[in-house]
Amino acid sequence: MILNKENKQKQTMEEKLNTLRAGVLGSNDGILTVVGVLVSVAAATTDQFTIFIAGLSDLLACAFSMACGEYASVSTQKDTEKSAVAKEHKLLKEDFESERKAVRDYYINKGVSKKTSMAIADDLLSKKPLQTVVRVKYDIELGHYLNPWDAAFASLFAAAAGGLLPLMAMTFVPGHYKWSATILAVAATSALTGYISSKLGNGLVKIAVIRNIIIGLITITIHYGVGKLF
Repeated sequence: MILNKENKQKQTMEEKLNTLRAGVLGSNDGILTVVGVLVSVAAATTDQFTIFIAGLSDLLACAFSMACGEYASVSTQKDTEKSAVAKEHKLLKEDFESERKAVRDYYINKGVSKKTSMAIADDLLSKKPLQTVVRVKYDIELGHYLNPWDAAFASLFAAAAGGLLPLMAMTFVPGHYKWSATILAVAATSALTGYISSKLGNGLVKIAVIRNIIIGLITITIHYGVGKLF
C-alpha cells in the first residue's frame, strides 16, 4: 500500500512537471511568434486595426497549433508506453527467464552483487512482476501515463497568455510609446518563462532569463527589419 502511494505521488509530480513544461514551451512560442508578426506589420503600416487583427490571428493560430502539437506528442508517448507494457506482459508469460535476467542485470549494474541481485529479482517478480519489469526496463510506473489533454490545454492557454501582453502593448498604447511598451512586455514575459524553465530544469536562473530576453529582442529586431522592407 505504501509503495503504491509513493508511486502515485511520484507520477503525479511527473504529470505536473509535464504540464508545466508544455505551458512554458507554449508561452515562449506565444511571445515570439505574436511579437514577430506584430512588429513586422507595425513596421510596415500604422493602421492600428490591421496590426491588431494580424496579432490576434497569429495569437490564436499559435495557441491552437501548440496545443495540437502537444496533444499529438504526448499521445504518441503514452501509446508507446502502453505498447511496451503489453510487450512485457507477453514476455513474462512466454520468456520469463529473460525477464528475470533483465531485472537481475539491472541491479548488478547498480553495484549490487550477483547473488543479492538474483534474490531481489526473484522477490520482486514473485510479488509484482509486470510493474517490476516495466520500471526496470523502461522507467515506467505501471498504470500511470502522461495525460495529453493536460499538456494540450496548458500549452493552449500559456501560448495565448504569452502573446497577449505584447499584443495589448502594441495595439493599445498610444503613439510611439507602443514600441517601448512592446519591448518591455516582451522582456518581462521572456524573463518569466526563462525563470520558470530554469527552475523546472534545475538550471541557472540568471543565464536562462538573460538568454530568453536576448532571444526576444533579436526576434523584434529581425521582424522590424522585415517589416521595413515592404
